[in-house]
Amino acid sequence: MRQTLLIVDDEPGMVDMMRSYFAEDYEVMTALNGEEAVRKASSGPDLILLDINMPDLDGLAVCEKIRSYVACPILFLTARVESSDKIRGFQAGGDDYIVKPFDLDELGARVAAHLRREQRRQGNPAVKFFGELTVDYTSRTVMVNDEAIALSKREFDILELLSVNDGQVFDRERIYEIVWGIDGDGNSDTVMEHVRKIRLKIAAYTSHKYIDTVWGCGYRWNG
Repeated sequence: MRQTLLIVDDEPGMVDMMRSYFAEDYEVMTALNGEEAVRKASSGPDLILLDINMPDLDGLAVCEKIRSYVACPILFLTARVESSDKIRGFQAGGDDYIVKPFDLDELGARVAAHLRREQRRQGNPAVKFFGELTVDYTSRTVMVNDEAIALSKREFDILELLSVNDGQVFDRERIYEIVWGIDGDGNSDTVMEHVRKIRLKIAAYTSHKYIDTVWGCGYRWNG
């Protein structure tokens, strides 16, 4: 079965160009505004290409609205290039940031890379138990004493990376590189904010500190 892409952009010409490019290898859905994108996201695409600069409901708002129930990669398409804009995009739940104008072949390569990464994750189902905390990597859920912890996609990705490599220290730059899949053109400070949120959410259910800060080095899972 072919994988499905959802392409969202308020410029019909841009949508047509990308649809023509990807149609040979993927099933393609399209949306010309944010509200339509939210509706079509419920169809379960394997990856979403999402323009940020749209009227009314922009790409950031769309991402924030759907991220709690859509686990697939979301790649932002935008002319914005400021680091602060990139950080906002990643914090909203985006996985990559493609700056317009872009080369279609590079975009295609990034789409393929993100889809391969998702397939690798799905191909390694496992459950790990850390005292009162349970991580189900297949369903991407975290439980503490039978209580579910609501993590965003990126928060779970970080928790997954650290918990799978229990005891290993990862610096922020390495976490950023692995989780976001960006070639060093963003800001790893967003990792610190995500770790802070993960800790707060876990702390609501247990006093055990599962993520240690190794000062001057990074973060380590303390199972």
